[in-house]
Amino acid sequence: MSQSLINKYNVSGPRYTSYPTVPYWNSETFSLAQWKDSLKRSFRESNSTEGLSLYIHLPFCESLCTFCGCHKRITKRHEVESPYINAVLKEWSLYLQLLEGKPKIKELHLGGGTPTFFSPEHLNLLISGLLNTSDLAEDYEFSFEGHPNNTTEAHLQTLYDLGFRRVSYGVQDYNINIQKAINRVQPFENVKRATDLARKIGYTSVGHDIIFGLPFQTEADVIETINKTEALMPDRIAFYSYAHVPWIKGNGQRGFSDTDLPTPESKRQQYETGKKHFEKAGYVEIGMDHFALKSDSLYKAMINKNLHRNFMGYTASKTQAMIGLGVSSISDSWYGFAQNVKSNETYYSLLEDNIIPVVKGHILNNEDLTLRKHILNLMCNFETSWVDDALNFEELPDVLIKLKEFESDGLLQFELKQVTVTEKGKPFIRNICMAFDLLLQRKKPETQLFSMTI
Repeated sequence: MSQSLINKYNVSGPRYTSYPTVPYWNSETFSLAQWKDSLKRSFRESNSTEGLSLYIHLPFCESLCTFCGCHKRITKRHEVESPYINAVLKEWSLYLQLLEGKPKIKELHLGGGTPTFFSPEHLNLLISGLLNTSDLAEDYEFSFEGHPNNTTEAHLQTLYDLGFRRVSYGVQDYNINIQKAINRVQPFENVKRATDLARKIGYTSVGHDIIFGLPFQTEADVIETINKTEALMPDRIAFYSYAHVPWIKGNGQRGFSDTDLPTPESKRQQYETGKKHFEKAGYVEIGMDHFALKSDSLYKAMINKNLHRNFMGYTASKTQAMIGLGVSSISDSWYGFAQNVKSNETYYSLLEDNIIPVVKGHILNNEDLTLRKHILNLMCNFETSWVDDALNFEELPDVLIKLKEFESDGLLQFELKQVTVTEKGKPFIRNICMAFDLLLQRKKPETQLFSMTI
């Protein structure tokens, strides 16, 4: 990748797990009643055919990882587990009262925080409570995020018995100095133990999350981490760019100085080097930041053009509706977004009053829905088309003018009413999507809202 392209396109930009992006939600006109109506509409349209997805946010961690941009609460007091599980089940009961019929679950994901902060017994109570009130889709997929240091055989066996077949482990980097800088010390032996246990029990997809662009990280560190990762051959790999957003996450990302971070040029080289190593080992690049073996469902979804992207990232299990449970969780009815309150105390209080604990959201208009489809097409398939008149929109000519510059840089190709991202253009997919982001174009942020794109 040329230095000039990095300099040109390394700007602040969204990762597009949604459109509109959260900073551009119209929360002033949003209401809980609107959100409920949009979800009921989506449920009527899609529950019988594809079912719905559930995301459960489990926010507790015993220590603070300074690379983390997720919502979490740090504590070593495990007596917090039971009240939280009961609250999530109460929230689910409020949705059950709202929905017209018995929900069919196609996808369920436990995120955090640290889901394995919770005991196997409490996780069993939570998942059983959800499943006892639902049906399962034939091709359902359950997954969770495990911490290699505290994911036990009991955790893995309990969740396996409940239907989980996919687990992802946060690895980040194996260099001890980097681990200390981000306050996430976990030796290779712990990751190997957790990976081997999952496979022994019968998990069919084990993932490792690796981050490049971390403080003090060099290209040699990335290579060493990838060499160790390839020794375990996880089924899929998330190779994330470190998102440095301390203005959003406060002190959580101030465990080191900005000068300790790699330059944009060296950060991009870390990715290119990693990509070469992964591909040589038999992994295929999936969308943005993901790699998978050809035996993994994520690869098969890409080949079949069924790949989907939502607030959980890339998924092989597309559903129109996704309900987020727990503090800070985001729900998606396709026609609207809704985010829960971030305070545990407020969350508990609203549930005691039988109120779904949504604090803000956005109802999509026709333009939003059209642009969302284009951005999803680009993020998942690296192409989009407006052959279908339903995907045309008033400002499309202006967007095409912006895309011409990407074409002149060799990053995309125009065909009849279609654009396709080139291999050279894939690292710039966030920038290309920004050309379709009319809300961002109309109101440029005065302060930095997003991480850098390169």
